[in-house]
Amino acid sequence: MITDTNLRLEIIDLFARYAACLDSGSYDAWPDFFTQDCHYRVVPRENYDAGLPLSTLSLHGVPMLRDRLYGVESTLFHAPYYQRHIIGPTLIKEQGNNGLLTETNYLVVRTKRDMPSEIFNAGRYVDRIVITPEGLRFAEKACVFDSELIPNSLIYPI
Repeated sequence: MITDTNLRLEIIDLFARYAACLDSGSYDAWPDFFTQDCHYRVVPRENYDAGLPLSTLSLHGVPMLRDRLYGVESTLFHAPYYQRHIIGPTLIKEQGNNGLLTETNYLVVRTKRDMPSEIFNAGRYVDRIVITPEGLRFAEKACVFDSELIPNSLIYPI
């Protein structure tokens, strides 16, 4: 599939800014990467590949994303840690009137204070990206993780 070079550069920039937002802990800016009626979910590969709807986390719309952030920042108590996202090149699988359907491999490394870094989550983003007046936004983001288990609890966005 041939895509416009500027569009590909915008996609690269979208993912770079997304990772930087999460890695820096700028969670208030996280919902700005999504459309108002978005669907964000974290789902095991087994369920995703089988077409099963059950997800570890499923959020519909920016208000739910903001509610999740409120819970993370105001009600959850956990040992603090840092995340580092390593994101691979994006494969554009389809381009049409409903946006771009893409797949992007990711790896999230977690570092707790006074402990060595560890792989926290690995998988692929399966996204529908749309062009809006504000730029590219995620209309759908499925964080499809390869393992059947997530260590401890899932706190911060993937």
